[in-house]
Amino acid sequence: MRRYGKNPDEDDIRVRPNRKGNRPRTHIRPKHEDAAEGMVLTVDRGRLTVLVDDRVVMAMKARELGRKAAVVGDRVAVVGDLSGKKDTLARIVRIAERTSVLRRTADDDDPYERVVVANADQLAIVTALADPEPRPRLIDRCVVAAYDGGLEPVLVLTKSDLASADKLLETYATLDIPYVVTSREEFTDGAELARVHELLDGKVTAFVGHSGVGKTTLVNALVPEERRRTTGHVNAVTGRGRHTTTSALALPLAGSDGWVIDTPGVRSFGLNHVDPSRVILAFPDLEPGTVDCPRGCSHDEKDCALDAWVADGHADPARLYSLRRLLATRERREDD
Repeated sequence: MRRYGKNPDEDDIRVRPNRKGNRPRTHIRPKHEDAAEGMVLTVDRGRLTVLVDDRVVMAMKARELGRKAAVVGDRVAVVGDLSGKKDTLARIVRIAERTSVLRRTADDDDPYERVVVANADQLAIVTALADPEPRPRLIDRCVVAAYDGGLEPVLVLTKSDLASADKLLETYATLDIPYVVTSREEFTDGAELARVHELLDGKVTAFVGHSGVGKTTLVNALVPEERRRTTGHVNAVTGRGRHTTTSALALPLAGSDGWVIDTPGVRSFGLNHVDPSRVILAFPDLEPGTVDCPRGCSHDEKDCALDAWVADGHADPARLYSLRRLLATRERREDD
């Protein structure tokens, strides 16, 4: 019995007719060299909205991408109908390499991580100073996720008319995290909004926060043409607000080339995916001191070389305390 390769050249080969009349399958995939570049704005049940030039195009992921999924903020290559007209559909054929990734797991025991946002420059951690009360452990977890994913954390503290921000800011002083404090009474005069706007200008910023802290209200003020329903109330018993954002959404920052990515309110932020060796990269004054650490050092054990590094005056002891506090968040519940 004769067997032939993929490209036989013998004259006596019999070719089975194609009954369906379509083209035979091939292993050669198109390169899509004429694909347009775009940015993913939303993802909803397999349909994605993509900004291509000045048009918003509805698209779906091409089969050739396999299980690779696009998320809000991804830079993608798109082919097909790019007119943006109603009932048209394009295809995403490539996803560009990501510069940063915000990831989370359902809890610390969950091995499955999900990518929330890609290619953001900053993570704005929105926290109310009262109603609901601030949750420092949740803030810590968001800071760790930002450092791990290559984003710069930013603190946005709201409702300062109800409580002082001094104590909370003191907790994060050694981390040198940029911050802005807003109040409900003065936010409408534009001065506080301008300070927030300045912090976000020219950057892609993902917003994250517990439900009821005023995150969506802040986004609405920054992007007035994209008004969205704000939180109706905060539950007096649980201290939790109703979710008003159900999926991530990228919006252009008014009067700037920056972008705001609003994400759903979170009640937990699992860090099962975080590699402690990446968190230390956010502490350039401590990182050189890890050279003499034992292999696999958690940086919070008896033989950790950072203790000697700090004792020799190379870094502030408060910085080492802050690092270890952040690394310890994986062992603590965020609502402790």
